[in-house]
Amino acid sequence: MGSRRLAPLLVALLAGTAFAGEPTQRLIALTIDDVPRADTAHLTGMERASKLIAALQAAAVPKVMFFSNTGRLVPYDFERMRLYAAAGHSIGNHSHTHPDLHRVGAPAFLENIRTADETLRALPGYAKWFRFPFLREGKTVEERDTVRSALKAMGYGSAYVTIDTYDWYMDSLLQDALKAGKTVDFEKLGKAYVDLMTESIEFYDSVARQTLGRSPRHVLLMHENDLAALYVDDLVARLRSRGWDIISAEEAFTDPIAAVEPDTLLLGQGRVVAMAIMAGYRGPTRMWEDEKQIQAEFERRKVWQ
Repeated sequence: MGSRRLAPLLVALLAGTAFAGEPTQRLIALTIDDVPRADTAHLTGMERASKLIAALQAAAVPKVMFFSNTGRLVPYDFERMRLYAAAGHSIGNHSHTHPDLHRVGAPAFLENIRTADETLRALPGYAKWFRFPFLREGKTVEERDTVRSALKAMGYGSAYVTIDTYDWYMDSLLQDALKAGKTVDFEKLGKAYVDLMTESIEFYDSVARQTLGRSPRHVLLMHENDLAALYVDDLVARLRSRGWDIISAEEAFTDPIAAVEPDTLLLGQGRVVAMAIMAGYRGPTRMWEDEKQIQAEFERRKVWQ
């Protein structure tokens, strides 16, 4: 059997045999990208951070990893990053200016990461984990492998996700509604957010169970936006009611799938989908990641008038 045919089988075996004694265990880490984001029509950046920290504390979430774009930092926002660290959360590298690797190429992309590293290493709570902007890891095998090797040489772990979401688009709908002077029903908004996020989480977990044979230690992709600040505690409560336990990203990255570098370029939906594709999965690869569908759902629920 050739190595290309053997690799998916080995991946499936690795994923399926780990934690065989805990078939019903469901663990998930919250990670938050694009920090710090700008003020909005609803919350300033500092208001958002304060609400987010308070909501995580109230929900007894042990530790969240915030991924920073250092090009967004000014003295005011350094204060915001220190607030997250002081609350017990960790700070990861999300690049300096959020470049698209597929457009700028490996040399410029890596230099952007190094620029961010020079700033972040001075912050408390800094952890050497890198999250790819847009989850894009290279448009060719050579580009992908060049970046992977360079990140290892820099001492970075890959802060992959297993659950992708379009929370950023949901938040953009809120901001557009506020700018248009619409009346927002924040109770309906919170219900819509929690429902769609939960359905996305359950979808990716079902793909993992179908193709990897178990529920891995999941890593949820979120963004530092107003919806997270307003409703993360409601989301956590919903997840716990469905049998999920919240863990830190550092713990999630000890899962056996962290040692797997999927031999595919189809990485934009996260590691579970990439590994599923390697194992021969041909089913749907996303849920609530279509902008027209999300907008129609919010309209159906009459989130704003």
